[in-house]
Amino acid sequence: MLPRSNSSGKLFPFIFSKLKVTPNEPFAPSFQAFSSTRIVGEKPILVRDFIHSALYDPNHGYFSQRSGAVGVLERSIKFNQLEGRKAYMKHLDKIYKQSGIAWFTPVELFKPWYAQGIAEAILRTANLSVPLKIYEIGGGSGTCAKGILDYIMLNAPPRIYNNMTYTSVEISPTLAEIQKQTVGEVNSHLSKFKVEHRDAMDRSGWGDVEQQPCWVIMLEVLDNLPHDLIYSESLVSPWMEVWVEKQLDREGLSELYKPLQDSLIKRCVEILELDKNDTKQSSIVSKAWSKLFPKPRRCWLPTGCMKLLEVLHAALPKMSLIASDFSFLPDVKVPGERAPLVSTKKDGHSSDYSNYLYAKGDADIFFPTDFWLLERIDHYCSGWLKLQKDKSSPQGKKRRTITIDTSSFMEEFGLPSKTRTKDGYNPLLDDFKNTKFYLSVPTHNIN
Repeated sequence: MLPRSNSSGKLFPFIFSKLKVTPNEPFAPSFQAFSSTRIVGEKPILVRDFIHSALYDPNHGYFSQRSGAVGVLERSIKFNQLEGRKAYMKHLDKIYKQSGIAWFTPVELFKPWYAQGIAEAILRTANLSVPLKIYEIGGGSGTCAKGILDYIMLNAPPRIYNNMTYTSVEISPTLAEIQKQTVGEVNSHLSKFKVEHRDAMDRSGWGDVEQQPCWVIMLEVLDNLPHDLIYSESLVSPWMEVWVEKQLDREGLSELYKPLQDSLIKRCVEILELDKNDTKQSSIVSKAWSKLFPKPRRCWLPTGCMKLLEVLHAALPKMSLIASDFSFLPDVKVPGERAPLVSTKKDGHSSDYSNYLYAKGDADIFFPTDFWLLERIDHYCSGWLKLQKDKSSPQGKKRRTITIDTSSFMEEFGLPSKTRTKDGYNPLLDDFKNTKFYLSVPTHNIN
């Protein structure tokens, strides 16, 4: 996700509005998506494939069409020179108007301090007896990479910096070039930094299994990963996977429901234990009530996240992971649990769609991260949750994990005083209440 300016109000208290879905009828918008024929062909596709195409297709995807989607500040914001929140908001509004950029990420708004907090966390916990190896997925403009390299160069023993490697895995060719330029501002970084233009979810791109410890950084990556959608007509009806197809009589799109058969979806349902809860915890009264007054259910599943973590655990079994993302999103109009915000921006103003099918290359689609579920997926992909089914297996967890608020993370590893205004207001600590950090490191149980 590419966060909005704070002036949009998307980082503050919110109210969810949910839409009702009529049972047994396709959830079909009347909107005529002009690009639907390019996103959906003659055959139906899973929701995750629709989202992936709407965001990343090289011809009509949202990020492909907007090379300026990720902004780069010409200079760092001098927070200590601003009087308070009002002055900060005014300064931020000025930056957006002057740049014409759609979004600035937190690591950009708070550079270099945001990236330096991450670098400090790595230095405190990494095994520095072996060369430090860092991978960043979705590195944006390269600001995080440069900030981390700068910090390690200035604060770590010379051998750590001299022997380290930093690899950015970037799906966008435009951003890959921007990252090289950003990091290249410091000549000594170039021998340690490289960009691999590829999809991180493609296992073949990682090559042979990496047996050495390494770090993986993902900032605002999880929220833009494709998700799947499952649907149930009532509390006691079985879950069905949702597909997207072209309407027969027009160029619009509609949903098609099929029994669960996709392996990724089924594994996510297994992790959530939705099938178990639905069958065992429904009383006779609730079943009868559901038949009389059926209440449709829609549940979004982070299958893209699961696929990525499966690949990472297979390729980098001794990785340590740092991920940061939004734990909830305000004013979501799309229905369903863990539903996304589908947002477009025109003439400096944001507007949200009530249906994900409206996205046709002109809208960002980003999801809140369920950090409880992320932890379960992490353990599942490491193999530990699978072992739990074998009651005879005494093996403990393969990962040590923790989820903490951004403010707590930065107070522990960063320099909060650097993002504080004159009156004590601190936008990094005060405005990003809906963001968290997830840290996951291997234990001695790893093979």
